[in-house]
Amino acid sequence: MNYLGIDTSGKQLTVLLRFGGKDYSYIDPDCGVKHSAELVPRVKDLLESAGARLADMDFFACVVGAGSFTGVLIGVSTARAFAFAVNKPYLRITSFDALAYDVKEKNVLCVIDAGHGSYYVQEYRDKKPAAEARFVGSEEYGRLCSLYPAASADDVPYRKFACDTAAGLKAAVGAKAGEITFDEGALTPLYIRRSQAEEGR
Repeated sequence: MNYLGIDTSGKQLTVLLRFGGKDYSYIDPDCGVKHSAELVPRVKDLLESAGARLADMDFFACVVGAGSFTGVLIGVSTARAFAFAVNKPYLRITSFDALAYDVKEKNVLCVIDAGHGSYYVQEYRDKKPAAEARFVGSEEYGRLCSLYPAASADDVPYRKFACDTAAGLKAAVGAKAGEITFDEGALTPLYIRRSQAEEGR
């Protein structure tokens, strides 16, 4: 199947294109806050390289978070616009999926550094979410790491697996292709709020 995959959830910008049985990619590991300026031009570049059009895509995959509030919104809005323009379906991929599918281990703790000694985490068992994604402090994070090997693209404590989120996105698309849908709600951003207890500290 032909698809366009987008990840703007962190500082890295990833655009993946599969067309005619060939893979094309653009990866900027330090795009920072330039996602809004860089995303559409990079998509156009890949389409031109492949000799493809948006209408040639069978679906559009997008990482919906957790991650940067603004970055996630840019990616989701762009993927929705592309899909709507050519009447094609969506595939929802979370940032945690992109971590879980980049490692061979089936049971892992997927971790995103939230800063200041805090983390966004989600446990996976048999490559499937085993608990809700949530925000945790250092103490709870340490406890979870005693139960599961930690997989992260960030340089976090106790990390067992250093992940390549672009490779993970590609693997997740292949594994989750059965979840392709025309339901626009599939691309609802995954924003994880701190608990009231955490916010009150």
